[in-house]
Amino acid sequence: MIELNKIYNMDCVEGMKLINNDIIDLTITSPPYSNIRNYEGYDWNLELVAKELYRITKNGGIIVWVVGDKTKNGTEELLPYKQCLFFNSIGFNVWDTMIYAKNNCPFPSNVRYNQQFEFMFIFSKGKVKTFNPIKELKSEKEIEKIKKGTINFKSKSFRNKDGTTSRADSNKNMLKRIENSGKNLEKTKGNVWFYNSGYMVSSKDKVSFKHPATFPEKLAEDHILSWSNENDLIFDPFMGSGTTAKMAKLNNRNYLGFDSSKEYCDIANERIK
Repeated sequence: MIELNKIYNMDCVEGMKLINNDIIDLTITSPPYSNIRNYEGYDWNLELVAKELYRITKNGGIIVWVVGDKTKNGTEELLPYKQCLFFNSIGFNVWDTMIYAKNNCPFPSNVRYNQQFEFMFIFSKGKVKTFNPIKELKSEKEIEKIKKGTINFKSKSFRNKDGTTSRADSNKNMLKRIENSGKNLEKTKGNVWFYNSGYMVSSKDKVSFKHPATFPEKLAEDHILSWSNENDLIFDPFMGSGTTAKMAKLNNRNYLGFDSSKEYCDIANERIK
């Protein structure tokens, strides 16, 4: 019997077979990328994983599939594209192709331009049921087109129609003042998301870096807030260091996940505690 808010030390395909149809609201995961990193020798089958994900995902549910590529014998293997095409072939819609861009370069290259991004494929099972878009301020050029009042970005101040100026302590306060003013100075964030990554940057949990590939907590949180609501069920079949579970719990969602490594399950459970 599978219980919510637990991470199980087992193969994800075998684990998903124990889950009922159509119960997962959102999956956020980053599968092992070929043999780019050593995941204790673990191997997995894309077709079996994808088909089980389709079965257990609710109608309108989302899969966030974070994946990179590798170069072998002078050519990229094109794994992200092949995986995306397979998900589409079994019934998932490719709702969006997003980019996880790294502000830093953890693995610099001297033979080609540094690889600083990974794909975030957004697969949906039917029509998307939940979308809470992240907003950001419009550009200065866009804002100048708005006749009533302006934002001074350098001083972070809001100039009212009557010419008076009020200081804003942060973008959050600025957005609140804009909202109160009735001005539409926000826009939906683009689909290229930038994050700092690396040791003690992706997370402040030192223990999480015992895992070879921890993605940023903010990345998981941004997707959780975008594609789910409170009390929804968030799933990660390759739970790893537990980032998806931690951010689900912090944002009042339920979580569930599997990992074949007991060591990684212990790391994830320590972070959740």
